[in-house]
Amino acid sequence: MAEIRSTMDMVLERAARMEAEAANTHNNDETLQAGMKTAASYMRDEDVDLVKDLNSYQDKDKACVLKGLIQIFLRNIMLPREDDDQAGANRAMQGLVELGQGSGDLLSIFSDMKSILDRYSEHKKQLKQQLEEQFSQQMNMMEQDLAKKTGVSMKLEPSQHPKFAEEWLKLRGQLNEQYGQALDQYKQHIEQQLTAMP
Repeated sequence: MAEIRSTMDMVLERAARMEAEAANTHNNDETLQAGMKTAASYMRDEDVDLVKDLNSYQDKDKACVLKGLIQIFLRNIMLPREDDDQAGANRAMQGLVELGQGSGDLLSIFSDMKSILDRYSEHKKQLKQQLEEQFSQQMNMMEQDLAKKTGVSMKLEPSQHPKFAEEWLKLRGQLNEQYGQALDQYKQHIEQQLTAMP
């Protein structure tokens, strides 16, 4: 009978632990979400004092809030889709600098990241221009053929060539992978540095 009781006690203890862990997980999710919401407000240029907001939480919740802030900011640092589309990345880096309270190491990392983003845009522009030049010769031949067949001269752009989109997609994918990996390494380093700060 004592053995049955001890097993029953163990089951009850385990159930109590699971309930406490579930409550703790729920609390962690809420504080993580709070950090994410604060970061989203900051990204929308709302008046947010990140450090003051973070310090308003109890010590036990700060790590989760910080994690939420960092996640949103790092998600907004990405390779630009358009050439001048770096405003979001710059704002996110500014938020991370505020969280790091102007750490020299972080400033150096962000300088490197901005350089990567700028080089990516330049490299992308150069690759597209080179591809257009490659296809322009073929387009000239197609223009001449069309003029002979129809009697009407037309100006065709290299981007109108059937293979152009396929080649551009392939080149852009390779470029995104190369620069994306470099950016991801910096993001991991930033996350490690910020979460290790007191």
